[in-house]
Amino acid sequence: MPGTLEIRNVTKHYRRADGQSVHALEDISLTVADGEFVSIIGPSGCGKTTLFAIIGGLVDGYVGEVLVDGCPIKGTHRDLGMVFQEESTFPWLTTVENVAFPLDIAGVPREDRLATARRLIRLVGLEGFENRYPSELSGGMKQRAAIARTLAASPKIMLMDEPFGALDEQTRMLLGDKILQIWKDLRQTTLLITHNITEAVQLSDRVAVMSFRPGGVKEIIDIDLPRPRTSEIISTDRFGRYVGAIWKLLREEASQGMVERESAVR
Repeated sequence: MPGTLEIRNVTKHYRRADGQSVHALEDISLTVADGEFVSIIGPSGCGKTTLFAIIGGLVDGYVGEVLVDGCPIKGTHRDLGMVFQEESTFPWLTTVENVAFPLDIAGVPREDRLATARRLIRLVGLEGFENRYPSELSGGMKQRAAIARTLAASPKIMLMDEPFGALDEQTRMLLGDKILQIWKDLRQTTLLITHNITEAVQLSDRVAVMSFRPGGVKEIIDIDLPRPRTSEIISTDRFGRYVGAIWKLLREEASQGMVERESAVR
């Protein structure tokens, strides 16, 4: 059953290796309702990945709270499933063994965990590749296997950090179709971190636009496009208007980040 994810007034400072203090996030609040798909988008350096790590319990030392179904959480939590940008399948396991891995750790009997893994493999569109190793799969297929493995643990909430960031644009859009199908079937509460405007609009109910460092929520855009969606919607005028509106909000923030990076190089 989906759950509600709430981020309350999260602020984060950290110290870099050179000793410089960085004000990464400032007073971020956001609620993702049961079964909702929300994307967070922002310029490079705005703290998107830091926020993802805080929500997932991988970073501490912050001010504020993260709550699931109204209960504050600290550290990793079984209700949160995480998919990372970096390819994370185990190279020595086949696809079905990779997907079944969380169930193996949980002590689920072999036949039961393999049956669940095969069902999830069908869901993510990898039927026929159950016995292939990661070296025999494309980048997009490996990410789908990673998504199925995360779903095997039955999390209430799915967190995804640039899961298709290393893929070409055409593959990203086609995998967006697969994500939409999975979301339609499971109604998983989902928070996606991305820098890709098209991806955010294609997938989301709402898009939260972040400001440059210290990262904060600049504006939240409701995406009023019909569901079920496919990548065909990308060619519509209405879709293009959402992309334009979000880019207008991002442009000033991205420009500020570019100026800061160029100054640091000089």
